[in-house]
Amino acid sequence: MVIIGNGGSSSAIEDFISRNPNHGYQLVGFFCDDSEMAKEKEMYLGPAANCIDYVLNNKIDEIFCTLTPSENSEIERLMINADKHLIRFRFVPEYHNYGVKKLAVQSFGPGIAVIPLRPEPQEVMLNRFFKRAFDIIFSLFVIVFIFSWFFPLLAILIRLESKGPVIFKQSRSGRDNKPFMCYKFRSMRENDDSDKRQAQRYDHRITKIGAFIRRTSIDELPQFLNVLMGNMSVVGPRPHMVHHTVQYAQLIDKYMTRHFLKPGITGWAQIQGYRGETPTTESMSKRVEADVWYLENWSFLLDIKIIFSTIWISVMGDENAF
Repeated sequence: MVIIGNGGSSSAIEDFISRNPNHGYQLVGFFCDDSEMAKEKEMYLGPAANCIDYVLNNKIDEIFCTLTPSENSEIERLMINADKHLIRFRFVPEYHNYGVKKLAVQSFGPGIAVIPLRPEPQEVMLNRFFKRAFDIIFSLFVIVFIFSWFFPLLAILIRLESKGPVIFKQSRSGRDNKPFMCYKFRSMRENDDSDKRQAQRYDHRITKIGAFIRRTSIDELPQFLNVLMGNMSVVGPRPHMVHHTVQYAQLIDKYMTRHFLKPGITGWAQIQGYRGETPTTESMSKRVEADVWYLENWSFLLDIKIIFSTIWISVMGDENAF
């Protein structure tokens, strides 16, 4: 194979082939019209216009092109001649710097190819329908058979220990970064830091009954009302305080990517151990990485796995739940 172009993708291909000799490709050299940059390449074969003659004379099987026809007027002619001589011609997009792991070409219209930065299974209408249907059925079940009798019991216990509302409401960042009012059973004494400060281990603001419902995740039960209303899902990235969204969006490149999805009561990050306080940017980065992985790899069976894993962790106890 030969490569047309001298950009980052060309170097990425060269590096991949050198590290994976069993992949089946042997790189012969590069063609490009930038003579100054070409001097840096030990395998420089000449300008792009000479490519077809070279591959015919040297029995090359494939041409990988990192340039577009608009960047080089020779590309269209090379494509046509490659077909005539049964030489496979492949375009390579310049995505190497963004670390895209999975690329899938989508047809946007006649002759229009679109390459998204990542796969998003939940962008498929049928997938969204099934996920929403499951959210409605599951949340109704929890509200009718669990929340309905838990609420009066917890209301008494919460009010006996401290003053304040039984249900704590807080503005959180939702899908498309739209804020929504998130519900929880109140687990803390009323304080002025609730919209800015995360709960910490041995946090003096947490009540005794609050410590129990947080450890068992019972405090999240009111969020099934959020699911029923449509601003949350049973499974998805956990919703963060608006203040933290503004803060971490400046520190973590892909932080906002998690907001392509509805936030969830539980998520892939949580069953991977990324739950509770995130005292460092690194710990938040790991949570975001898990959230983005979920976005790219969603399936209905994955949601079921996350739900059962969450139930198991809640029963067995989670050291990060406090």
